[in-house]
Amino acid sequence: METSLESLCVVKAASGSRGIHGVAGPALGDADRADDGRPHTWMHVETGTLVVVNISVPGPNPVSRAVRLVTFNTHHGVGGDGRHDLARLAQVLQAADADVICLQEVDRHFGDRSEHADQALLLSRALGMELAWGPSIDEPGRGSERRQYGNAVLSRLPLLGSDLHRLPGRGEPRTALRTGVELAGGVLWVTTTHLSSRSADDRAGQAAAVAELHADPRAAAVLVGDLNADATAPELAPLRAHLRDAWETAADRSDQAWRFSLHARQGLTHPARRPRMRIDQVWVSAGVTVTGARVLDGAGASDHHPLLVDLEVSTAPAA
Repeated sequence: METSLESLCVVKAASGSRGIHGVAGPALGDADRADDGRPHTWMHVETGTLVVVNISVPGPNPVSRAVRLVTFNTHHGVGGDGRHDLARLAQVLQAADADVICLQEVDRHFGDRSEHADQALLLSRALGMELAWGPSIDEPGRGSERRQYGNAVLSRLPLLGSDLHRLPGRGEPRTALRTGVELAGGVLWVTTTHLSSRSADDRAGQAAAVAELHADPRAAAVLVGDLNADATAPELAPLRAHLRDAWETAADRSDQAWRFSLHARQGLTHPARRPRMRIDQVWVSAGVTVTGARVLDGAGASDHHPLLVDLEVSTAPAA
């Protein structure tokens, strides 16, 4: 390894990074929902105190903020060469210069395949970003450690809290991690998930459950992840009822296909060596404009390429 993950952490620490803040517990449950537009209550990740979050959509004088977001299925840090190299993955993420990074297939003390590393913690420290974590698999591990695998959100914007949702379906457990990202004057709800590769029926049920998390038209929201289906697949119809496909609505698009290829500008992300599927996606709500979308070069860090989107998010000004 040319650059160790530990050295990346040291560089970030020396530059005054915010460090890591885990998000504890299901901070926003059904009991906290208000159908009449009242603010919601969430747990603040740094203080553990309850905060009031305004979820209203833009009013007459909305506040707009640029947000760069990346979604990446990391394949637990194992690249096309079969090597677990977390420093390589961290360098790809660092180069993206994103405000929010959504990751799937992340290990925490999971096993030999990822050297029992706490990948979520190490990446958040290396990048100087806050962390929200949502395990899909959570089992007893070595000693006091939990053997976990799931989704993570890293952010250099403040995180207000998160909640974890178990999704229906057979086979490997699937979850959706919903996180509140604080913007000047409002909040952006970011959900990251990894839908089943087993069957379209399983994905249909999971897509419906995830879409329901963003059914409130008052909230600016982004849904991202490895959906294991093309954006036009019938089983993703519940998403289309509430959200828009960011790739199709982006004002500017580019990908890793050769410019004269028949697959150019299609947003294909998997498999990394010769992409032929657009299964890594971003979906946006009203109030979120997609100014650009790019499939980045994953540099062999995973069997997927990362997808980057530049967003303009309009939120209601603070009262």
